[in-house]
Amino acid sequence: MTTLKVHNIESAPEESKVLLEGSQKSFGMIPGLHGVLAASPQLLKAYQQLHQLFTETSFDANELTVVWQTINVEHGCHYCVPAHTGIAQMMKVDDSITEALRNETPLADSKLEALRTMTLSVVRNRGNVSQEDLDAFYAAGYGETQVLEIILGLSQKVISNYTNHIANTPVDAPFEKFAWKK
Repeated sequence: MTTLKVHNIESAPEESKVLLEGSQKSFGMIPGLHGVLAASPQLLKAYQQLHQLFTETSFDANELTVVWQTINVEHGCHYCVPAHTGIAQMMKVDDSITEALRNETPLADSKLEALRTMTLSVVRNRGNVSQEDLDAFYAAGYGETQVLEIILGLSQKVISNYTNHIANTPVDAPFEKFAWKK
């Protein structure tokens, strides 16, 4: 049972209609999350812009997936974990990366594991990471830019994860096969 309305183009506030039309065009459907966010045109627009900006960072597909899924799993998002499992497949991310993230097990690739560890530190410590955490992240080959890009990804995920918790957004049909529970 959802606790917030999932809008479609017809039921959405006027300012959200064009944004939902863009979602429909981009995804071939209106993701349930977008339908919920549509109740606040500003929040839907912010989410879409943050998503676009995060995909334009220095991170490759594997790294984007590590940041997104690490946050989704840590936040226990029933909607985003399956959605990003399907998205990772579309992005050609190796299934072993996705499975490790879903199962909260260390990644085989040490650089990706350093990214996962830093992302967890940022989330769990609310940004109050230690110098040791930063040094380990830098030693893995990342820099200050990537620390800030994690914060950008977290900003996007806070919008989606928290909204999905409150709304109990139903998982979209294409991602139901990737259902997940913490």
